[in-house]
Amino acid sequence: MILRANEAAIAQAAQALFDGQLVGLPTETVYGLAANASDDGAVAKIFVAKGRPADHPLIVHVASAAQVPVFAAQVPDFAQALINAFWPGPLTLILPRQSGVAKASAGGQDSIGLRCPSHPVAQQLLQACADLGVLGVSAPSANRFGRVSPTSAAHVQSELGPDLLILDGGECDVGIESTIIDCTRGEPVLLRPGHITRAQIEAACGRTVLDKDAPQAALGQPAPRASGTLESHYAPRAKVRLMSAADIASKLQALGPHANNLGLWSAKRPATDEGFGSGVLWLEQATTAEQAAHDLFSVLRDLDARGVTQIWVQLPPDTPEWEGVRDRLQRAAA
Repeated sequence: MILRANEAAIAQAAQALFDGQLVGLPTETVYGLAANASDDGAVAKIFVAKGRPADHPLIVHVASAAQVPVFAAQVPDFAQALINAFWPGPLTLILPRQSGVAKASAGGQDSIGLRCPSHPVAQQLLQACADLGVLGVSAPSANRFGRVSPTSAAHVQSELGPDLLILDGGECDVGIESTIIDCTRGEPVLLRPGHITRAQIEAACGRTVLDKDAPQAALGQPAPRASGTLESHYAPRAKVRLMSAADIASKLQALGPHANNLGLWSAKRPATDEGFGSGVLWLEQATTAEQAAHDLFSVLRDLDARGVTQIWVQLPPDTPEWEGVRDRLQRAAA
């Protein structure tokens, strides 16, 4: 059931989490499927509901940095600088895990992903949970594993059914998942790009952000597994193809009137003489990375719902601000 996120609904959701139940949680990135991070039985329900492998770790959401020592054994100086700069906000840090804590959430690893969301409903719920003794909630995206992430309460209900308690906090502002920085190997390592860019990370912590495929020997230990880093992820039912604007135009011209059940997300509407016909459903792609990120998952869900069999996407510019959007599109098309 979808509940308007008022004080009573938040209290009801906090009690549900305390009781070991699942809750649909709005954040500034995407909606999450939340459970008490310290209750391995409750966390197991997330894996079942999503069809997610139990060794694929979850991100633990906390109300503030005060909860970090509950889950993390240590916080390197550069990680603390990132907490100071970006929390609350769309940044997840992978840190060494406290022994005996949130093992199921960590997928059995010795590290744990922590995030402090900025969405006001998430903040209120996490604080209400903390008041009940629930000091963190595990909350991967509230969708079936590998599918398109939800950015509205209605998306969550369409994926996971009417019985789940879902707090409606409106559409997500950011629209793609958090940036993930691995802080367990002595240097900041980018595991998943997002709204917060490499340049912002480097400016905040004073260190170079390394790529996740940087030589492991130089970093001392292998990279931990993290959410949303599989090659194929965020995929709609329709086949996604990434193309340049020129390739889109030429392929539409070649198909002509034979184009059918085709979704198109591009910056400009193709002209009729380029083969654009009634069998092509066009949606406009924003020209800024921030707006495109906000729109991305809603566009994929919308085109899927309209029954297209292919989705052609104009590949955005290969520039730093577009890295998060390009990453999600490349995984959707893998």
